[in-house]
Amino acid sequence: MSIDYGFRRIPYLRPITRGLVYSLLCAASRSRKAPPFRPTRFARLPRRQYSYVMQPLRYSINITLDGCCDHRAMFADEELHRHAVENLDRADALLFGRVTYEMMEAAFRPPARTGARPDWMEHFARTIDAAKKYVVSSTLDRVDWNAELVRGDLGKAVQQLKRKSGKGLLVGGVKLPLALTELGLIDEYEFVVQPRLAGHGPTLFAGLSKHVDLKLVSRLEFTSGAVAMRYEPRR
Repeated sequence: MSIDYGFRRIPYLRPITRGLVYSLLCAASRSRKAPPFRPTRFARLPRRQYSYVMQPLRYSINITLDGCCDHRAMFADEELHRHAVENLDRADALLFGRVTYEMMEAAFRPPARTGARPDWMEHFARTIDAAKKYVVSSTLDRVDWNAELVRGDLGKAVQQLKRKSGKGLLVGGVKLPLALTELGLIDEYEFVVQPRLAGHGPTLFAGLSKHVDLKLVSRLEFTSGAVAMRYEPRR
C-alpha cells in the first residue's frame, strides 16, 4: 500500500507523518560529524614569460636589373624620391654605417649649394635632415647630424633599438644590411629594381653565409619602369 493511498484514506495522519520525517532527518544530520575545514589550495601556476613586441627593421635599396647596387649607376626622378620620403615617414629613426652616413650627410645636410639639386628633391632633403639617425661605426669619434654612434656588439645594440617603442627603423647601405641579415634582424626587404643594366658590381649580399628565403608582400610599379618589391623573411 502506497503512502499516498494511506494519506488519502486517513487525511489527519499526513501532517503527523511529515513532522516525524522532518525530525528524523534533522537528528540524522546532527549525528554526522562535519568534515574539518581545509582551506582551498591553488595549484601553482607556471612562471609567465613576457615577450617584447619589437618595432620592425626595414631595408630599402635601389638596384639595377643585373643586380648592381652602386648608387652612381641609378637614375633619380621625382616619383622615386616621393616613394623614398614615404619610407622615411614609416620609420622613427635611420640606421646607417659610416660610409652611407657620410654620403647622405654630404648630399643632404644644409645648407645646400644653390642649384646643387632639383626642387623636387627638397622634400626628401628636409625629411632626411630632420630624421633621427644611428650610426654603426668603430672609427668615427663623433656624429652630430641629429645622430648617435652605435658601438659594441651589433646584434645586441640593434635589438635594444628595436625594443624601443615606435613605428620602425630604416636601414640603408650595403655592408651593414649584410651583417644584419646574417643576424636575422631585418624584418622587411624592399628592392627598387630600375630598368637598367650596369654591367658591373657591387652586388647585394655578396658573401652571405646562408640562403634567406623571402615571401613577396607587395609590388609597386613606377612610370619610369622601376618596380618596388617588398619581401618578408619566411620564419
